[in-house]
Amino acid sequence: MNKKDIIHVLETIALLLEIKGENGFKVSAYRKAAVALEDEERSLAEIEDPGALKGIGKGTAQVIDDLIQLGHSPLLEELQQSVPEGLPPLLDLPGLGGKKIAKLHQELGVHDAPSLKAACEQQKVSSLAGFGAKTEANILRALEERDQGPQRHSYASVRSLVKEFAEVVKAIPDVERVEVGGSFRRVEETVKDLDFVVATSRPAMVSQALTSLSLAEEVIVAGDTKVTLRLKKPSIQVDVRLVSSDQFASTLHHFTGSKEHNVKLRQLAKERGEKISEYGIETATGIVTPETEQAFYDHFGLPMMSPELREGKKEFTHQNELSTLVRLEDIQGDLHMHTTWSDGAYSVKEMALAAKEKGYSYIVITDHSKYLRVARGLTVEQIRRQREEIDRVNDEIDGIHLFKGTDMDILPDGTLDYEDDVLKGLDFVIASIHSSFSQSSDKLMMRLETALKNEHVHMIAHPTGRLVGKREGYQVDVDALIHVAAETQTVLELNGNPMRFDLAPYWLEKAKRAGVQMAVSTDAHNIDMLADMAVGVKTARKAFLTKEDLLNTTSLQAFKEWLKVH
Repeated sequence: MNKKDIIHVLETIALLLEIKGENGFKVSAYRKAAVALEDEERSLAEIEDPGALKGIGKGTAQVIDDLIQLGHSPLLEELQQSVPEGLPPLLDLPGLGGKKIAKLHQELGVHDAPSLKAACEQQKVSSLAGFGAKTEANILRALEERDQGPQRHSYASVRSLVKEFAEVVKAIPDVERVEVGGSFRRVEETVKDLDFVVATSRPAMVSQALTSLSLAEEVIVAGDTKVTLRLKKPSIQVDVRLVSSDQFASTLHHFTGSKEHNVKLRQLAKERGEKISEYGIETATGIVTPETEQAFYDHFGLPMMSPELREGKKEFTHQNELSTLVRLEDIQGDLHMHTTWSDGAYSVKEMALAAKEKGYSYIVITDHSKYLRVARGLTVEQIRRQREEIDRVNDEIDGIHLFKGTDMDILPDGTLDYEDDVLKGLDFVIASIHSSFSQSSDKLMMRLETALKNEHVHMIAHPTGRLVGKREGYQVDVDALIHVAAETQTVLELNGNPMRFDLAPYWLEKAKRAGVQMAVSTDAHNIDMLADMAVGVKTARKAFLTKEDLLNTTSLQAFKEWLKVH
């Protein structure tokens, strides 16, 4: 449990109480406790007695203690059992909060999405006080869109499911190996379905076990070579191929794709008088079943082509460059992360120790600036105090160096959130847009140019502002952004958070051709998110970036030298 986890539980309890129609004082108590923890600059490990914080009462302190001691909240579990399971998901619909859902439940008997849809169609919702025809129409439209279901799921939205499903399958007796394939393994931004390959000598037994999984909502195919399930949350199709251990590498390669990559390989095989199938390579002397994917490529005299590169394009035409592409082990530091000083879950020291464990030589602490109050952005006085803390942590920890930075807002009017005299006291300045996304392209470009041309700004973070599957991002002229970044020698970020993939490979390639320096960073708000560097590096490899293209592959000393001249 970290502080953010506990805040989330407190807020969830408040919402469930509100949905149940509990009195406002009780609901408010849990929200106040969440705010008290959010406003506390210390991490959970540094707070000796959370119950002593102003705003945390006896009942909320008990919930916090349960979470720390037990790892779960009996109160939350009790509420989840008492509230119809179809009500909390309605919070995602436009215009619906806890109070309105409680009213729908109490007065119209709404208990899930279908019953709400029926009430809207019968125009019962618009007759309730506080709703109206417009709200009813918006809810109905959102429900109809949700019924259609997403055509594709974002990588980020299925990542935890992939891990959970793999762990469940590994635990099945007679399963020898299991790996995810398909577009997820290629680290595509979105996936339509999931593909898994399982090695087993008893496919019938494993097939039977797969069809009985509690994760499955529906069994579509149940065979000895293939099982297809539809999972519950999120609702997504999963195809599981059951093969022998000697066929595993070939099958995994085949079902990793892409289709275009596989077509190119089949053409190469045909020229050699061979044929590739999902079970191996048919040669004149029989079937060859490579033990590994490396051996598969060796057979054709090709360099290893890692999954994220398999697009049927440059991996074949630029084979000589594959060995030069950036690797995760080339990363020496992370230039973008948040701590409990703003909206992060861990302290400066905790983030530093976690980064040191990853083998980094340096990190930059970049909490939000004062404009972003929703993220507890730092005042100038807080920046001064944080700088002192960073100095203390640098004295306490050997083997990693912390630089003082900020993730500074570029304000809607085009000005920067801090004055130059504040910025020049920092080692590394990130500028980014977090608001007024609907402005015109010209206005957005004016805002970005202000940052790009400021001598103290080192990097533009998540340059297009998109959230994959949720938000298109603002209408910035990325070509113009790249052009000015090249002129001003400003770094452009590849934000490794898989909700962003920002910049995307297409723009990274353009930035490279323009001679723009880039950096892969995680924008981590907790320790676990530091692992997103691996996703970021794979995205950089898709764009054929080398370590020379990225600032944070340089050594600590080289980074210090870079800062002196930028």
